[in-house]
Amino acid sequence: MKGRRLAVFGLLALLIGSTIASHAQTFSVVYNFGSQPNDPIQPFYSGIIAQGRDGNLYSGTSAGGSTLDAGATYSMTPTGTLGTLFAFGGGDGSYVLGGLTLGSDGNFYGTTYGGGFTTLPYGTVFKLTLSGGFTNLYTFTAGTDGALPTAPPIQGTDGNLYGTTCPKCNNQPGYGTIYKITPSGIFSPLFQCDGIVCFDFPSPLVQGTDGNFYGTSDGGGTNGQGVIFRITPAGRFTVLYNFDSTHGRIPYGPLVQASDGNFYGTALAGGSHNSGVVFKMTPGGGLTVVHNMNGTTDGYSPFAGLVQATDGNLYGANSQGGVVSADCPGGCGTLFRIAPTGFKVLYDFDFTTGNYPYSTLTQHTNGILYGATQLGGTGSLDTACVVGNCGVFYSLNIGAPPFVTFVGPAVAKVGKTVEILGKGFTGTTSVSFGGATATFRVVSDTFLTATVPNGATTASVTVTTPGGTLTSNKIFRVAPQLLSFNPPSGAVGTVVTITGVSLTQTSKVTFGGVTATSFTVNSDTQVTATVPTGAKTGKIVITTAGGSAISTGTFTITP
Repeated sequence: MKGRRLAVFGLLALLIGSTIASHAQTFSVVYNFGSQPNDPIQPFYSGIIAQGRDGNLYSGTSAGGSTLDAGATYSMTPTGTLGTLFAFGGGDGSYVLGGLTLGSDGNFYGTTYGGGFTTLPYGTVFKLTLSGGFTNLYTFTAGTDGALPTAPPIQGTDGNLYGTTCPKCNNQPGYGTIYKITPSGIFSPLFQCDGIVCFDFPSPLVQGTDGNFYGTSDGGGTNGQGVIFRITPAGRFTVLYNFDSTHGRIPYGPLVQASDGNFYGTALAGGSHNSGVVFKMTPGGGLTVVHNMNGTTDGYSPFAGLVQATDGNLYGANSQGGVVSADCPGGCGTLFRIAPTGFKVLYDFDFTTGNYPYSTLTQHTNGILYGATQLGGTGSLDTACVVGNCGVFYSLNIGAPPFVTFVGPAVAKVGKTVEILGKGFTGTTSVSFGGATATFRVVSDTFLTATVPNGATTASVTVTTPGGTLTSNKIFRVAPQLLSFNPPSGAVGTVVTITGVSLTQTSKVTFGGVTATSFTVNSDTQVTATVPTGAKTGKIVITTAGGSAISTGTFTITP
């Protein structure tokens, strides 16, 4: 594994070192990896941390876990009790760089960077139960399927898993691929880079509110500096932005779609000081630099992506910079916040509290942010690492109150079951979707399910518990349904009655792609719209705050 680590560290050597002043906040070391023999150690990039149904946090490491030193998946309680979920080595794969995703079936999904069940294995996609039951779903072959995934797949709204590979992260044949795999293991490659349009995909995808997937490639593009892309679930790939060094280069971190609808991310180099940037991109591809890392007081080289916390601010980590010491000549890294008031460093790692914070922060439903560093800490009992070489699991308390969140994308139709994470659910008396009361089932104190009710609107979801009312950290989108329309044809000026579900928030009606200038929302199940001038024979589409619904039949324009 040591050789594989060098591929990423080689990029670090190209960047400009700097120092910053300390701005300590409510930071805590939750656990020092290597505190016990055969601990999972050295959580690496991308190191995604998932919250489980039981309220614990789950991820993976690049080493440790057993005498095989091939990495492991682990559980971590918010108070710092570590458990090994599954130790890798051999045919089941090795080196869990990416972390884990919680699926709607309650299982975790992830990837290994190496190993697998083929003659020439190049990593795997796997499934794990909460108790550690392991299933190998797919082994990469370095063909059109790709090789060496450094990110976990994410679950799309269709229930399938979508992921990426990064062969050039370790100088292996081929370029990055994007793939789809079912929870049962049916694998389909969707797109493969060619080294020109794009290069590698080191980070996980994010599904936008439009149903498409968005991500970054660390190289390629018109300037060879990396790109931001969009890909449809069917595999149609579009470059949205080509980095040019001035606006950043080498985007390693995943994107996040914030509550304003824009995508935010980081590039680990480029910008005014070649120390990395935080950027904002509109869904159409317009990019603005939010902050240039100055290489002196900010830290530099943000490998990690950003998280939007419930206070509305964005939080991230620089892999280097901060207080200089003998252990960290270039600084051990920093934590920062992006707020409307600007950029602020919140914490400087000091080696004993961590070094190289590669993982993207996650916000637990207790309101606290959690992350991991690849090195640093005081653990020394694992035979595979020495003190300061094992890594740290840490927390950053920003004073946010508890909340609830959803498993998977926050969108569904009326009648669908939604999975909700939180705490204190025992004795829950009400679950509401935009004011509409839902039927629900409390599975445990940290997990419940609810059925999207008739009359639900796109809004926050609230859960009323004995301890108070908890509000979702995301707006839940109620997808509209268009069931029928009458009459089936007509001339311009004809009033058409459209029936469906979840139509209260209708904002637009189109006939063959032409927008109706006049429509009335009669109820949650009915809209009447007037056929506009220029309308064409085609589908009727209704757009609401929860998305769009397309008619199955065609409306015919008559003279």
